[in-house]
Amino acid sequence: MLKKDIQDNIVIAQLSDGASNAIDIETLRELKKIIDEVNEKDELKGLILTGEGRFFSSGFSLPMFVGFKSNEEVVSFFEEEEGILLDYFTCKKPVVCAMNGHSAAMGLILAMASDYRIIANHPKIKVGMSEIKIGLGLSIAQSAIVKFGLDSDRLYRDVMYFGRMGGVEKALELKMVDEVVEQDNLINRAKEIISLWIDTPNRPFIQIKAGLKKETADRISHDLKTVKWQELMASTLMNQEVKDTLAFVQAAMEQK
Repeated sequence: MLKKDIQDNIVIAQLSDGASNAIDIETLRELKKIIDEVNEKDELKGLILTGEGRFFSSGFSLPMFVGFKSNEEVVSFFEEEEGILLDYFTCKKPVVCAMNGHSAAMGLILAMASDYRIIANHPKIKVGMSEIKIGLGLSIAQSAIVKFGLDSDRLYRDVMYFGRMGGVEKALELKMVDEVVEQDNLINRAKEIISLWIDTPNRPFIQIKAGLKKETADRISHDLKTVKWQELMASTLMNQEVKDTLAFVQAAMEQK
């Protein structure tokens, strides 16, 4: 679920599920409503996405993935997810991800889809993409957005192929984050960035952002319509070995 607050005309959306802030379809739908609100209401300056507790987000809900019963369920989910992720990536106003804790998988993808990523300075926080180790790849929108965020095929290779989880300094080195700040300054710094970018005559940020992201957004839209991605995603999530691995990871997380 998402908790929504508005401070200084900036929307703060906080992932909050009481544990690892896992993301399900309802969370994505709530995020979609917030994106639309930020786009439509002129008085709103932008959006901060953050989390509650020790996690920013562990990624998609593993019980949701394990619970898919058919190819059709998988395809239906990703058709909706891809559209919402693209909407988040192309939100007109500034979007800052304030990563308060551990960030992985879809949590890190949402960070990559943001315009700026700041993370709390804490020695225990881990950041990374471990999909390759549990049998998962990325969807069309996810892949393009992570590549855009990392700004280098080589960095994309290192992050995705090795599947390592590293600390905040490693995340900064690999350009998974833009800035490390103290925990108590996380939201204030996010608000500073948004105000810096949007509080200018005529708000040229909106035009600049649209131009910056147009090529990637257009390619995502084109590939979603022309590439036969549905069968691949369905076969991956319905693969019994993948399901068993996801169930094992979920059980391990519940014991912590």
